Amino acid sequence: MISLEQARARILAPLRATAAEVVALSEAWGRVAAVPVRARLTQPPRDVSAMDGFALCAADGRLGAVLRVVGSAPAGHPWEGTLRPGEALRIFTGSIMPAGADAVLLQEDAEFAGARVTVQEAVAVGRWIRPAGQDFASGDVLVQAGKRLNSRDIGLIAAGNHPWLSVHRRPRVAILATGDEIALPGEPIPAGGIVSSNSHALAALVRACGGEPVVLPVAPDDPASLAAAAAAASGMDMFVTTGGASVGQHDLVQSALGGLQVDFWTVAMRPGKPVIHGQLGDVPMLGLPGNPVSSLICGIVFLLPAIERLSGLPGEAPPVVQATLAAPLGANDQRADHLRATLAEGPDGALLVTAFARQDSAMLGVLARADALILRPPHAPALAAGASVPIIRLDALGL
Repeated sequence: MISLEQARARILAPLRATAAEVVALSEAWGRVAAVPVRARLTQPPRDVSAMDGFALCAADGRLGAVLRVVGSAPAGHPWEGTLRPGEALRIFTGSIMPAGADAVLLQEDAEFAGARVTVQEAVAVGRWIRPAGQDFASGDVLVQAGKRLNSRDIGLIAAGNHPWLSVHRRPRVAILATGDEIALPGEPIPAGGIVSSNSHALAALVRACGGEPVVLPVAPDDPASLAAAAAAASGMDMFVTTGGASVGQHDLVQSALGGLQVDFWTVAMRPGKPVIHGQLGDVPMLGLPGNPVSSLICGIVFLLPAIERLSGLPGEAPPVVQATLAAPLGANDQRADHLRATLAEGPDGALLVTAFARQDSAMLGVLARADALILRPPHAPALAAGASVPIIRLDALGL
C-alpha cells in the first residue's frame, strides 16, 4: 500500500491541461482562462463625474458663489466646449468632465434656478471625479491565465470589451460501473442485484468540477465486456471505473483491460483501499472501489484535483479547515480515515463537528447528510471532546 498523499501525487503527475478553445463570454463562467485577458480599452476612457451635479473650476466654487450654467451633458453626450471662469455645466453620474473643470459641485450642495447655480458647499479640486484609467488602462491584465472565471471576472472582462475568450476545453471523463449485480436507475434489477449510484454520483462530481462526464453502460463481470467499455473510453481525458478494483475472483478490471500499465492498486485510506491508477494507451485510468461511499470519497480525494489539473488549474488537495470535536474519537489504525460528520456552531461561535456513529462504506444516506469529513491520519491517537481536528467541508466543495 502507498499513502494517500503519494497516491494523489502520482495521479496528478502525468496530467496536463486540455487544449484551448474559444467560447462566447456568456458561456465562460466556470471555465479556466487559457491565456491572460488584457483590457482592450481604458476604463473610464476620460475623467468622468462620480455624482450628479455641476462641473466647474474649483477656484470658482467658493461658498456663496453664483455661476452661470452654460449647458447640460448627460452620460453618453459629452459637452465639447471649454468652461470659462464663472461658468458651470450640469452633469450626471458618468458624464465626461468638460475642459476647464477640475471639480464637481453636488446637486444637493447647490441651489439651481434658471441659468444660475449658487454654491452652498465649497468644492475641492478633484472631488467627485473618477480619473481616466481609474479602473484599468488599455493593455492591463484583467485576468491571469489559469484562473477559473467567476461572475466578477466575467463582469471585468466584459468591461474590458471582450466578447470571446480563450479557455481550456472541459475535460471529458468516461465513467464505467462494473459488476453482474448492478443496474442503472430505471433498468431491470438482476436477482440479488442493486441499483448503481456510483456512475451518477461521480458524473455529478465531474460536472461540478468543470468536467464533462460520459456515463458508459454498466459492464458485467466478463473480460469481453470490460474490454469493449475500455475501447469506448478512447480519446477521453480520463477513464474512471468503479468496482472490480480489488483482488477477489470476480474483480477483473486489471486483468481485462489489455494494455493497462498499472502504477499502483492499493492506498492506505478508509474508505477506499482498493484504488487502481494507471495508463490505458493515451488515457489516464483511475479505478475506484464499488462501495458507493468509498467511490465518492475517493472521487473527492483523487478525481476532483485530477479534473482541476486537466482544466488548467494546479490541482490541489481539497481545502482543509479546523473544527472542534463535539464528542470523543477513538484511536485510528494504519489507514488515513475520512469520517462522515455533521457541523454545528457552538455557543462561542466555534465550529463543532460530530462524527456519525455508523461509518459503513455502503451507507449513502449518511454521506448525503454529512456536512464534512473528519480527517484522521494513520495511527492518530484517541481524542477527547474539545480537541481540534482537520476537516474537509463538503459544502465548500460545491458538491
